[in-house]
Amino acid sequence: MMGKHIGGLILAISIIIAGIVYNPFSTDASALHWGFQKASNENQAQAGPQFDALLQKYDAYYKGSASKKTLYLTFDNGYENGKTASILDTLKKEKIHATFFLTGHYVESATELVNRMIKDGHEIGNHTLNHPNMAHLSTEKMIEEWKSFDELLASKTKVKKTRFVRPPEGVFNEEMLRVAKENGYQHMFWSVAFVDWYANKPQGKAYAYNELVKQLHPGAIILMHTVSQDNADALPDFIQTAKEKGYTFSTLDALVK
Repeated sequence: MMGKHIGGLILAISIIIAGIVYNPFSTDASALHWGFQKASNENQAQAGPQFDALLQKYDAYYKGSASKKTLYLTFDNGYENGKTASILDTLKKEKIHATFFLTGHYVESATELVNRMIKDGHEIGNHTLNHPNMAHLSTEKMIEEWKSFDELLASKTKVKKTRFVRPPEGVFNEEMLRVAKENGYQHMFWSVAFVDWYANKPQGKAYAYNELVKQLHPGAIILMHTVSQDNADALPDFIQTAKEKGYTFSTLDALVK
């Protein structure tokens, strides 16, 4: 009988230790993975009080006001797949300005499109130079990723420094948020997203459209990937549907102001 009690005590202690070791909000620099409860019936997405408090501490955002039917379009560009021009055409026709979070590879390989984004009035976001797991980098390497991206962007365009940053694959930690803020960068996460980053696995226009409409909510920061034909095809109809529902589109710059 005593052996059973001892065994149970050891198990309980092991569970407690495991909880401390793997708690994503522990004081060490362990990686956090961005996630949230998706919106439904136009009720805002919720990341939970711990993420909310952490982002607020470092002036980071993942959504805007729940009282305003305003949407913020953002796109992540790791490489060009021939779909970005169509997306830019749609945004220009609808007179909507978005934020494009670019990698160094994209700036280097698709410079003409990057300059078109800027000419059309879109903001360039910093998705790092090399798209690494930022949470595993030293403070110096974090800064190097952001600043080296800015240097490359400045050499190819008239933009000298980016303001908004976004962590590759949504992996981050508190140290990264702190370092970014201290170096003049502001993290922008998102409250609408779906699996759209596989260029060779199209699921059709209806898939992207339905995901966007299903997750629609006031203050949504919408993340889409430009490699997707589904997104390029669905964007015009989604914009029209959102407008019919009383939504307007604005910029991240306006959000933080």
